[in-house]
Amino acid sequence: MILVNEEPLAWHEGMTVRDILRARNYRFPMLVIHVNETLVPKKEYDTTTVPDGAVVKVIHLISGG
Repeated sequence: MILVNEEPLAWHEGMTVRDILRARNYRFPMLVIHVNETLVPKKEYDTTTVPDGAVVKVIHLISGG
């Protein structure tokens, strides 16, 4: 089990950041993602695995003028 924005999500071996985004239906193009307080660059979403028990924060960036 992992926590994504303080909500539980079932974990599986080899789970990546991209898997989490799909499971939670995050589609916004400008996201900041931390896994256990470590920033994950967008280019690494497909390759960064998430360990069991991880705390994941997904933050939507909003811009305006």
